[in-house]
Amino acid sequence: MQGNLPPEAQEKIEDLQDLQDTARNVAMQKQQAESTLQESKTALDQLEDIDEDTTMYQEVGELLVQTNYDDANDDLEEKVDSLEVRVETLNKQEERVQERFEELQQELQEMLQGGGAGGPQGPGGPGMGGPGGD
Repeated sequence: MQGNLPPEAQEKIEDLQDLQDTARNVAMQKQQAESTLQESKTALDQLEDIDEDTTMYQEVGELLVQTNYDDANDDLEEKVDSLEVRVETLNKQEERVQERFEELQQELQEMLQGGGAGGPQGPGGPGMGGPGGD
């Protein structure tokens, strides 16, 4: 299947496959973080409608532990802030993975189309490409 490709091309294909796995992993983490963030924001919104004197419980592992309004509010705000940072970090990571994927894809395409007629371009790779489309 890939036996007739040059070793450099095979290596790039393996790198592309690794990046696809990384992209899937980052996307799953981001989806989970966004879901938890949305749930936490909803809980924070609901907390605003609750009387501060209401008896509340907070889930701690398998237990429900009594808590007060201020602690519950502070915990949720901290969780929301933390999750927003996490989602932003995952967005940046996703962008970097996508950019690297596109670079590798371009390098592989040039390698296969060039067939060695100009040799490797060296580090820095794409950027001098002609009209392209996705």
